[in-house]
Amino acid sequence: MNATTYSNDISAVVAADRAHIWHHLINHKPFEAVDPRIIVEGRGMRVWDATGKEHIDAVSGGVWTVNVGYGRESIANAVRDQLVKMNFFGGSVGSVPGAQFAERLIEKMPGLSRVYYANSGSEANEKAFKMVRQISARHHGGRKYKILFRHRDYHGSTLATMSAGGQEQRNAQYGPFAPGFVEVPHCLEYRKQWDVEDYGRRAADAIEEVILREGPDTVGALCLEPITAGGGVIVPPAGYWERVQEICTKYNVLLHIDEVVCGMGRTGTWFGYQHYGIKPDFVTMAKGVASGYAAISCMVTTEAVFDMFKDDMGDQLSYFRDISTFGGCTAGPAAALENMRILEDENLLENTVEMGARLMGNLHALMDKHRVIGDVRGKGLFCGAELVADRLTKEPTDEKKVQAVVADCMAQGVIIGMTNRSMAGLNNTLTLSPALIAKPDDIDQITDAIDKALTRVFS
Repeated sequence: MNATTYSNDISAVVAADRAHIWHHLINHKPFEAVDPRIIVEGRGMRVWDATGKEHIDAVSGGVWTVNVGYGRESIANAVRDQLVKMNFFGGSVGSVPGAQFAERLIEKMPGLSRVYYANSGSEANEKAFKMVRQISARHHGGRKYKILFRHRDYHGSTLATMSAGGQEQRNAQYGPFAPGFVEVPHCLEYRKQWDVEDYGRRAADAIEEVILREGPDTVGALCLEPITAGGGVIVPPAGYWERVQEICTKYNVLLHIDEVVCGMGRTGTWFGYQHYGIKPDFVTMAKGVASGYAAISCMVTTEAVFDMFKDDMGDQLSYFRDISTFGGCTAGPAAALENMRILEDENLLENTVEMGARLMGNLHALMDKHRVIGDVRGKGLFCGAELVADRLTKEPTDEKKVQAVVADCMAQGVIIGMTNRSMAGLNNTLTLSPALIAKPDDIDQITDAIDKALTRVFS
């Protein structure tokens, strides 16, 4: 790739983008004076923009997605071959790749048995929400309809998933939201809400307090990320998940784990919840399922949940009366099958553990050097560094300075992320999620760029 590759049409492409594209998660006012960035090619962990500039991507497509890296011809070929043979049929019938991937997926998820296909993480989460509501209507007299969610967690951008959104800035100006969604406290020990030794258990006990306040007979499900992603890369403290499981069992609350970010190896296990020995009733996933090579999401559940939707053939409303049009596309499961093969054959889960340890080690070294880093958190290739103005008070760094660090890294040819329009005053965490193919030199290049950026911005 070189800077002249797109020289014949770059002006037209930029003009068309500026005139017609409404980009995600970005203010468009600057594009009146500067060109929008257009990414035209990717190979491995690197991408090139339309000017020919090379970048190492430390955020897997900007939103924790391209787990196996760019330019995988075998995935593209698998999708192409499947589309020529059979591209789509509505999900009331089956497909060959759909059945094959579901079988392979369930092999990785003991205790779960049924896969519902959709096309985005938001949609997968809504499917679980609808199932909880229908279970309440059919089996609990409509009483257990409430769905608990955690402050700082994120479950999607539709109005229903935003109703379960724990990030106030993302939700601002989009209400009113659906009733029956109730927030529980976050579990970030760095910004502790209770002065106790066993913080993980105390943070989980706060969930029980909400259940008791609302009434256990009204609470149908608890929806949590295994590790909070966009809310600041929050790894729950020791003891947290064990206590969460106890609480859900005690009050007959279905446990819904949102693996949209953590799923498919990101934390060094197939799914983030598998670090903690818990037994979810619903698991949702998207992003890394096909590493962005095709649109696919899955809502995976137990046979016990599935059986509640086929217990009365005489009741015309007894089954799950839902459809995701593009859940019937065969490209998604075809890509997901090849994506899973790559993860296995190239030992990428093992590499994630090894490179994740290197990344965390490098970040801790940066913390020793730069007092602006107040906390380093993460698991596998899913890490964050929270920037503070004062380590003692933990006052967050001015968001503009965090943005300046990201911009400086971009200028160096390294793409990193940060908490973005999540919590007012707390968009101060640098986020890193490089592809699971990362090598030691890649990790070092990423953290070296952060080192230089911190030095320049805070000198």
